[in-house]
Amino acid sequence: MAELASARVKEAINSLLEDIDRSCMRNMQGDMHRCAAKCCDNRSLSMEETHQCIESCSKTITEAQTFLQNELTNYQDRIQRCVMQCQDSIRDKVTPSTTEADVSSFKKDFESCVVKCADTHIALIPSMLKRIKEVLQSKSQSNKLGM
Repeated sequence: MAELASARVKEAINSLLEDIDRSCMRNMQGDMHRCAAKCCDNRSLSMEETHQCIESCSKTITEAQTFLQNELTNYQDRIQRCVMQCQDSIRDKVTPSTTEADVSSFKKDFESCVVKCADTHIALIPSMLKRIKEVLQSKSQSNKLGM
């Protein structure tokens, strides 16, 4: 049951990443490459100026990737904390006199708790996706204005 929940979370995250890639990141990467190509085409720039120009072109995509990675890390940390709370809750129930039947029941309770964590966090993905898109689109827009 926990494995299925984990698979559903992974699937939801992969779907989020595909959406972000198609709607934001590819455009930003295309802009970065077009900008870098212009840097390389400008024969009046020195080698150092060309490298600085290319670095400047990649600034927005680098910031976007860092932001996205931080969001995903935060999301993963939240899920881990939820699962740890499930573990703590079960651990608090175990005593020296815990029977095998109790252990079996506790395992089911743990699995149920983990599934609830997965469901809760999968439900957060649409608002997370919206927030990420808004931030990335504003980064992309501010970069285009600055070009």
